[in-house]
Amino acid sequence: MSASSAFNDEKGGSSSVGEPEYGHDPASGGIFSSDYKRHDDLKEMLDSNKDSLKLEAMKRIVAVIIHIIWNSIFFFIGMFCSHCSSLQVKKLVYVYLVRYAEEQQDLALLSISTFQRGLKDPNQLIRASALRVLSSIRVTIIVPIMMLAIKEAASDMSPYVRKTAAHAIPKLYSLDPEQKDQLIEVIEKLLADKTTLVAGSVVMAFEEVCPERIDLIHKNYRKLCNLLIDVEEWGQVVIINMLTRYARTQFLNPNMNESLLEEGSGGDRTFYGSDEDEDEDEEEKEKKAETPAMAKRKPYVMDPDHRLLLRNTKPLLQSRNAAVVMAVAQLYFHLAPKAEVGVIAKALVRLLRSHSEVQYVVLQNVATMTIKRRGMFEPYLKSFYIRSTDPTQIKVLKLEVLTNLANETNISTILREFQTYIKSMDKDFVAATIQAIGRCATNIGEVRDTCLNGLVQLLSNRDELVVAESVVVIKKLLQMQPEKHSDIIKHMAKLTDNIQVPMARASILWLIGEYCEHVPKIAPDVLRKMAKSFTNEEDIVKLQIINLAAKLYLTNSKQTKLLTQYVLNLAKYDQNYDIRDRARFIRQLIVPTEKSGALSKYAKKLFLALKPAPVLESPFKDRDHFQLGSLSHLLNAKAGGYQELPDWPEAAPDPSVRNVEVPEWTKCSSREKRKEKKVEKPFYSDSEGESGPTESADSGNFSWLLSDSASGSESGSGSEESASRSESEESEDGSESEEEEEEEEEEKEKKKKKKELKKPVQESERKCSFHANVYQPSLYNWALVSMTLHLVLCLQTIAPSSALKNYELLHRITGEGLSVEYCFSRQPFSPDANMVAVQMQFTNNATADTKNLHIEDVKLQSGMRVKEFSEIELLPAGETATAVMGIDFCDSTQAANFQLCTHTRKFFVSIQPPVGELMRPVFLTENEFKKEQGQLMGMNEITEKLTLDMKCRNEHTIVQRVTTAANLSRVPCGSDKEFAGRTVSSSSLVLVTVATKEEGAAQLTVNCEKMVIGTMLVKDILLALTQ
Repeated sequence: MSASSAFNDEKGGSSSVGEPEYGHDPASGGIFSSDYKRHDDLKEMLDSNKDSLKLEAMKRIVAVIIHIIWNSIFFFIGMFCSHCSSLQVKKLVYVYLVRYAEEQQDLALLSISTFQRGLKDPNQLIRASALRVLSSIRVTIIVPIMMLAIKEAASDMSPYVRKTAAHAIPKLYSLDPEQKDQLIEVIEKLLADKTTLVAGSVVMAFEEVCPERIDLIHKNYRKLCNLLIDVEEWGQVVIINMLTRYARTQFLNPNMNESLLEEGSGGDRTFYGSDEDEDEDEEEKEKKAETPAMAKRKPYVMDPDHRLLLRNTKPLLQSRNAAVVMAVAQLYFHLAPKAEVGVIAKALVRLLRSHSEVQYVVLQNVATMTIKRRGMFEPYLKSFYIRSTDPTQIKVLKLEVLTNLANETNISTILREFQTYIKSMDKDFVAATIQAIGRCATNIGEVRDTCLNGLVQLLSNRDELVVAESVVVIKKLLQMQPEKHSDIIKHMAKLTDNIQVPMARASILWLIGEYCEHVPKIAPDVLRKMAKSFTNEEDIVKLQIINLAAKLYLTNSKQTKLLTQYVLNLAKYDQNYDIRDRARFIRQLIVPTEKSGALSKYAKKLFLALKPAPVLESPFKDRDHFQLGSLSHLLNAKAGGYQELPDWPEAAPDPSVRNVEVPEWTKCSSREKRKEKKVEKPFYSDSEGESGPTESADSGNFSWLLSDSASGSESGSGSEESASRSESEESEDGSESEEEEEEEEEEKEKKKKKKELKKPVQESERKCSFHANVYQPSLYNWALVSMTLHLVLCLQTIAPSSALKNYELLHRITGEGLSVEYCFSRQPFSPDANMVAVQMQFTNNATADTKNLHIEDVKLQSGMRVKEFSEIELLPAGETATAVMGIDFCDSTQAANFQLCTHTRKFFVSIQPPVGELMRPVFLTENEFKKEQGQLMGMNEITEKLTLDMKCRNEHTIVQRVTTAANLSRVPCGSDKEFAGRTVSSSSLVLVTVATKEEGAAQLTVNCEKMVIGTMLVKDILLALTQ
């Protein structure tokens, strides 16, 4: 049979007698036939002198490998075919031998001489393939040959061969761990390699063989950082993970001073000293003594090598490979200062548009990050909203992230989302949503009652699983305040006839038994019903029936004595031994006899003891001790080969160990980078990072009047922000030259002079534009005229400055003669309409002048912003000065913390606003008020009944007290006392109604889009009207 005809027969082109017809019957095709005679032509093809026939034969053999057919003769022939001069034939032979060398070790040993010759081949691909095959032969006899081959390949001229040598190191180490010392020498040599092709592979070999040898990385640390951006993607992942652990052993914690600063700020912030209180004076003296000690503590300065790592990994957040982005994200999370970690949020959110597998891993890590660093993901809250097409595991993880991000500001938005999710057809997802509502209610006390009422409404749902999950969550919430919710317990007791889910039934019975004193009439009847169905219940329900019987016997034995004995008798003969044991134990405990022990005296204390409320915590709370992005973190269990993330050192190790002679090419590249840095744009624009859910297109009802001034102020603030960014980048880079610093200082002085020249011009332009807009209504349509009247009416409702409440920011004793008071002026803050204007009054009570009063080190919660006042250069002794600053509190009452600095001292202070100062008045007609109120019903409406104080029963006093408590405007011609306003930051509508009745009775109603704002406002207005 000729070679060509045999080849055609193998393809199924013809058939002979006694052979199957290949290709006609799929089940009996040639691939799965046991007739090996049809491969006889392969011998002739491999023995042929023609390279084309040999190539065709090897293609057929490799094709057979794919279908898992093995014939030992192929291996023997393939070894001898490796002598062929054809490059393509040799490559296929090596592919084949790598696959089967371990299974046919004896035959593979015969070809070692061939591989050794291949190591000397002029072609780098043949050399690399020969080393790959040689390292794949798992025979301990050839270990010395493999070691010699790896050492020679490590010095090869080709970086591809050196890369293959790095790959062979872990293979040899797993075959013979005793070769570790020699392999470490090879690794040390390859770590000094300057090519990007080798870097990733040798670091992988380092991680497999000797991860504890940190000393090998010292001299190569800066080189790896600089080469990182040019290494292949999977090499980048390995290097970044290794450098993360290295940095944790060599650098100090960049957030080490956070706790110290908070402690120091707490001391000054809580001071409201009284000269009459001796104890407070003593405490202040102690705090004053501690403050200089804290000032003497050496401030944290980031190591330049630490900054080098952060700077060189930051561009990789734009990588197309999700693993690289995840590696950089975990590096920043574990190593970066708190203020810089937020840069990873946008990159991780981008990965959520990828495949579901990638989303699952990313969301696992985001869920862990949001527990400690909630603020950096809050601007991207909507990116975690759930789509109907998401798989269940993705939905559950997104729920976890949304629950972790919930706070007083965004809880109303998140709860509205949860209400939609409950209608889903995915029952597991609905159950997870109900659990998430329970966690939100536990973590945020202001919405606990709202969530509880919503869950009670779900008890009437048609779906039994929804009702069952709601019962379990309600049970946990009721444990926090059971005395206030006896009606809910009664309602749940009625559900025992309908709910069939064992866990839900058991939860209801536990609640009734635990709080049987609150439902004394219903509990015995529930026990009677349960006794009837005892034999048909699940084991978990039976145990709770026994517990209920025991508790009722101890509290109401007259009605339940016989029922309890009946239940215990039924349990005595139950098939489950746990139930029998429980019944026997409880009988001896609650029914004392002569044989009863001393425990029966304490039966009530045992069964009716107060039990702590359950703590609903995130399942990701304790996962941060695993390195993010690792398999161990994903599984929440230590996987094989996982290396623990080291703790930060208490003292910085010697940084000189990383000093090496910098090659010329490195110097050139660093100069080029320094030149390019001047025109380098920020990685993620600040406008994108700062924009969050609190931003609104509507900047206020009168923002059109201030458009010119706002644009001017924005341009000014933008230049200031860019200047501050450039300053921070320059301070981080310790390698800037002195000439560049001098040039930058000159540029800053020029900018300051230009700003001083522009200020009076801008102010005059603002005045002109304002008067033109107000006093020339003919230039606009009637809508704009009505808006002008709107502004005038709003401004008239604002309380005069004499009636505004002053707050102490800095006491004269703490401030060493400098005292500062502030008030919320309730005037529009012209540079930014979304900021609250805070008027500050500085008084110098000392004998010496105070100079350079300004603000530094502003610490804000996520989304908050501050517009600082201009520096007060000189405040003479005995004089007073006034300044106005703007703060965007982001519709929350969280404090804005900062340092008030003079030329000699720094004072930690904070400004915390009352909820009523977060609003601005708006003008609404009565019809508009009723319409808006109708749209803010349900969860957005809060109603409280009150009795007015004797001095507060006339209309004028009520209006005065409400407008003093909150910056609202009166709705004209209203039947009741109605007030309207909007929150300054997000322009959310706030409506207040005070309906008076006879004998001082009244009803207060607050309608607000943000439930937390509404809840706090109700408390403040109630306090104002009842004092």
